Parts: sequence; structure tokens; C-alpha cells
Amino acid sequence: MVSFLLPEFQVIRDDDRCTNCGACVFQCPFGVHQWDKEHKRIIIDSTKCVGCQRCVIFCPENALTVKPYEGSYRPNAYWTKSTISDVIRQAEGGGVLLTGMGNDRPHRVYFDHLLLNASQVTNPPIDPLREPIELRTFIGSKPDFLEVDPEEVEIKTDLPPNVSIETPIMFAGMSFGSISYNAFKALAMAAKEAGTLFSTGEGGIPKELREEFGDVAVVQVASGRFGVDSEYLNYSAAIEIKIGQGAKPGIGGHLPGEKVTDRIARTRMIPEGTDALSPAPHHDIYSIEDLSTLIHAIKEATNYEKPVFVKVAAVHNIAAIASGIARAGADAIVIDGYRGGTGASPKIIRDNVGIPIELALSAVDRRLREEGIRHKVSIIASGGIRNSADVVKAIALGADAVYIGTAALIAMGCTMCQMCHTGKCPWGIATQDPVLERRLQPNLAKRRLLNLLRAWSMEIKEMLGAMGINAIESLRGNREHLRGVGLERWELEVLGVKGAGE
Repeated sequence: MVSFLLPEFQVIRDDDRCTNCGACVFQCPFGVHQWDKEHKRIIIDSTKCVGCQRCVIFCPENALTVKPYEGSYRPNAYWTKSTISDVIRQAEGGGVLLTGMGNDRPHRVYFDHLLLNASQVTNPPIDPLREPIELRTFIGSKPDFLEVDPEEVEIKTDLPPNVSIETPIMFAGMSFGSISYNAFKALAMAAKEAGTLFSTGEGGIPKELREEFGDVAVVQVASGRFGVDSEYLNYSAAIEIKIGQGAKPGIGGHLPGEKVTDRIARTRMIPEGTDALSPAPHHDIYSIEDLSTLIHAIKEATNYEKPVFVKVAAVHNIAAIASGIARAGADAIVIDGYRGGTGASPKIIRDNVGIPIELALSAVDRRLREEGIRHKVSIIASGGIRNSADVVKAIALGADAVYIGTAALIAMGCTMCQMCHTGKCPWGIATQDPVLERRLQPNLAKRRLLNLLRAWSMEIKEMLGAMGINAIESLRGNREHLRGVGLERWELEVLGVKGAGE
């Protein structure tokens, strides 16, 4: 059957440069480039192109160009090309449209409408090259007060378990299964060397990695309970109960059986080749009391030595939800905004459900402060953190630290072609194909991740120094260091910031 879809991308070959070496044929897992045996040349099928740019980058003769397809349907501001294409896909396939990565719709990006303060005459700035600026962050519940023995110079108060990270940036949950073993290991290696944490996602952690990287792992307990056992919980820095995520709030997960290899099956403790289905709800959590029961059961299983996080999607009543989570005994709340990425989500859910992390974060921080329980729980912001300025603004809005997922994948090579759900990732990241997986070398990927963390951390110090702040904790929830530009009054009120010039 002939598809009525227009191509999304156009692949152009410079015949004067092309030597028909076949590199593009090998690099493309989607079959865009094919060898024509009869005519002894490479032919192109642009209808299969996903825009990953792999063939362009690895063409030794620079003979290829991939650009958006210039043709379109009759211009219509309401029935856009994207909307028409989705209708055609469903008319031809009859199923739910899946996509990878996060929401790419042109909604307002609040981080881009927030400006930071800078010190001038009365409060001099700090030079981070010559003076220390502290980025170390402690994640976990804090006591109401500290009792100190002045003679022994020691703290007498019993402190709840906290984890210490050298920079307020951690790697977000990306499960082994949704990403390759090499990508998963690279995140673990980078977290270990950088002195931060990585989340395992809901797919467990391979047993051979537990002893080496367990002390920097935030292990997830999701609705499917994949890979969860007592050893898994205790080989960790913290445990994260995943209730929801920003790219697909209110629905479960699905790892197709063809991606459940022997190694993944052993890690998730399910039969090889079977679909790994996560139900939408935890079937033992239908109230805050049920959540509290699970939190304390996990604490009991880990001898009360590990902080317990609870991850939820940013939704309309997120402030009330967060208050309940804090009172249920969680040590940290992870809030995942609607820009959060994923390996696979129904496109209609990704594009229409949830709210921005900036608005959710400010609402939660202010609610917990008003109730006098902000110190009882740390807040971790996730979903759409693109650069170091976003990190600083998120902390000023109320976060203790942030998770990065998409940025980490891009650092490893991802070009956001949004085909994660196909298992054909050209960069060896979101795939279980052994041939494709070998394209990602863990040590090289680790180095790129470390470079990213180092660069962002240096930029954060520069921004803190410009504000006259010598410790990241002094910025937490300090919205006086933010001013809004081009925002409506209601938006400024939700964010809790003043307009520029006020």
C-alpha cells in the first residue's frame, strides 16, 4: 500500500563528492541508504529518514546533506503539517502513535523569561577563580534543629540519612532496556567519577555493576517492581519510588519483548522475550497512607540508612501532592515537568498532559515553606534542564538539585531523532541491537558526560560569583535573585517572582 505521508526529511547526495564507499549504508539502521547491485551505486529512500544526521557526520567525503522536507500540504494555521501527518499515520496504522524524547511543542519556556540578579556596588561579586564557591549539596530530610557539643565540637542530634553530591546535577532515570548496557554503564561511570548520582530507572541494575556503582545509584521501585529485591535496595545510595514521569503522567510503561534480551530478562527478573509492562498505578498505593507504608517498608529493608525519594509528574495539584508526600515520610521529592524525555510515550499524552517544571517547582517550594515542612524534604527538579542557567534558575525557584536526562543523552551523541521506541538508535544509546550498541564506547561516553558536568559546574560558579553568593545552598528558593520578562501577572504570581525593574 502506498503511504499518503509526505517525507519528513530530504537526503541530498553530492554525486561529485560521493565515492559509493557504502559508509552511509552501514551507518543507517532505517534503510535510507541502500546498495543497488544492478547499477552498482547507492540509492536513497528519503521517506525512511528520521533526521538523526549519523550518515552526514560519518560520510568521509562530506557528500551528504539532510534537511527538513521542503514540500508541504496547503498552508493552514489550524491543520498544520504535523497534525495532518498524525491523522494519516493513524488512518494507515490504526494504533496509538508512539514517540521518544520530550514535549517539543512551542509552549512558553519559563526559564528563558527569567533573568538572574548580579552584584554591583554594595554587594561585591566573588571571583570563582580566586575564591572558593561551594556546590556540594546534601539530599535528604533535615532536623528541626541541631544540638552541638561545644567541648567535643560534634553534633549530638541524630541526623536522618542524606547523600552528598559534589555538584547539584544528577543523571535522571533511564532504565537498562530503554537504553543500552553501554549507555547505562557510561552514566554510572561518570556519576562515580564526578561525585554525583545516577538513577537506574525502572529496569533494575545488572548484578555485575551493583558492587562497583551501587554507592552512586538511585535505584527505582516502579509499579512493575522490575529487578527489585533486598540486595538491589541495599546496593544503592538512595531509593526512588516512581509514581509518575513528566513525559507520560498517569500511565504505565512498556518495553517490547523483542528488546528483552537475556541480560535484561535476568536484570528485570522476567522471562526473556516477554513484554515488560508497568501498570499505571502501584497496586499497593491508592492513598498517601499507602505510600507512607511503602516508604517505611523500604526504610525498614535498608535499616533506615538510605534516603527514600518519591518521583511524581508535574500536574495541576502538585503542591498538595508534594505536601502529602513530605508528610508520608519521603526524604526527597522528584518533580518531573512535561518537557521530560522518555524512551516511548503515546504522542498525545506527551504533548497534552502535565505542566512546566518551573511553575510546579515554585508552587511546591512555597507550599512546603508555608506549612513549615520545607526542611523535612529535598526537592529535585527534572524535565527540560538544558544548560547551567536552567540549573541555577531551578535552584532559585526552590530546587535542591536537578536531574538531567536528555542533555546527558545528547552529550553521549544523541541527535534527538525521537525514534527511541523503535530500538534502532543509530548512536547505540536507545537500542538493544548488539551491532548498534557497539557504536557507543562507555569510556568515551563517560568522558563526554564528565566534560559536560565540569563545564556546567564552572558556569554555575561563575553565575553564583556574579550574584555575590559563595554557596549554592544560599540560592535555594531565593526568588529575589530572579526577575521575569515578558510574562503575564498571573505567571509571575505562580512563579513567585517580580517583574524586571521591580
